Amino acid sequence: QPGYSPPTSNKPNNNKVVFGIVGGVISGFVVLSLLCFFVYRQKRRVKDTASNKGVPVMELTKCGSSSLPSELCRYFSLAEIKRATNNLDNVFIIGVGGFGNVYKGFIDGGATQVAIKRLNPESQQGAHEFRTEIEMLSQLRHLHLVSLIGYCNDGGEMILIYDYMANGTLRDHLYNSKNPPLPWKQRIEICLGAAQGLQYLHSGAKHTIIHRDVKTTNILLDEKWVAKVSDFGLSRIGPTNKSQTHVSTVVKGSFGYLDPEYSRRGQLTEKSDVYSFGVVLCEILCARPAIHRSAEKALVNLAAQAQECHRNGTLYNMIDPFLKGKIAVECLKKFTEVVMSCLHDNGMERPSMDAVVWGLQFALQLQETAEEEGLKPNAIAGIEKDIDEESPIIAYAMEDESGEVFSSIGDHVMNSRSTTSFSLTSDEQSFIRKGSDKHLSKAVFSEIRDPQGR
Repeated sequence: QPGYSPPTSNKPNNNKVVFGIVGGVISGFVVLSLLCFFVYRQKRRVKDTASNKGVPVMELTKCGSSSLPSELCRYFSLAEIKRATNNLDNVFIIGVGGFGNVYKGFIDGGATQVAIKRLNPESQQGAHEFRTEIEMLSQLRHLHLVSLIGYCNDGGEMILIYDYMANGTLRDHLYNSKNPPLPWKQRIEICLGAAQGLQYLHSGAKHTIIHRDVKTTNILLDEKWVAKVSDFGLSRIGPTNKSQTHVSTVVKGSFGYLDPEYSRRGQLTEKSDVYSFGVVLCEILCARPAIHRSAEKALVNLAAQAQECHRNGTLYNMIDPFLKGKIAVECLKKFTEVVMSCLHDNGMERPSMDAVVWGLQFALQLQETAEEEGLKPNAIAGIEKDIDEESPIIAYAMEDESGEVFSSIGDHVMNSRSTTSFSLTSDEQSFIRKGSDKHLSKAVFSEIRDPQGR
């Protein structure tokens, strides 16, 4: 028919529309995916940066939403902390350490006295040490370990709450202090308590725990003068199987207490704690800082100085003058053996904390026996002779009062090879087994069933 034209097909046009729609959807999906990816990366970068700067990570904001053991740790809000310390008033500050200020506070309506440790943003310690302290102490309970009550990670703050230790740190009672000197027997009892705390960490817990920062400021004393090992921010789990002998890690510790073998090799073992504890024993015997200045203003490492004097037979010149005539000869001999064995340059030659506890128990028994029999004025191993009353051995300037930790070390740690090894004779072991049950270490461990009830 004239004027008739057959209908044209719309199929090609329909295909173009479909392809256009599909292409748009795919393009939109790709763009959206890329956008989500970049947003995720940006958030991750901010989170990592915050963590590196010591800013609390989100996982720590609530016990229940983190991997922390919620059944053992108590969470405090910042408002509770402020109520406990009158808005973190400086009047309540009772100490300053590497972590930050320590406040005295009252919780549970004023019924419970506590110590509140608040992170200083400028401290070398941060979120990692904060988390380590919580994870370690929330699962450990022992008579000679400080008890963690809870923590606060609110409002950009990192705060730890502990049982209050009425008599402060061990260092507070040794030198540069207005506190009266401690009697010798009490010093041994404090040594023994701290040693039992470390003994539990090394062999009483599920896995070996290496404290890594044993020093006199990290040994606290309660109202009954019971020693408590504290500050677990640098602690590490030791070797977890028999094939391992050490843990390789970045060197951390406190100047004057650091195991020289660990500082050279970066290989951490429980014997590193033993060395640090040997330095603590030196401080207790000599009433001098781990690092102090001599009369010539030169830095002196107490451990190296004690080893040198011991080899030369002049260790009595270093002993705290307050102890003149108050240490039994045999007690001092045994105590010195323990000290020198702990300070051995070769970690394999140092005793275990089990052996250290035994040695201190025996030294305490010797002192108690001598006091019961009556100490004679001259019954002290050489301290009466050759001591110059005018010699400047009482007051020493501390090189580092802050107690800050450090992460690397050069040639500043002095060390000297000890020539004395420590071992218990069969008579001594028998004496300890028969006569010192009251001092034997007991693994005083209990789970806190109700953290809120503390």
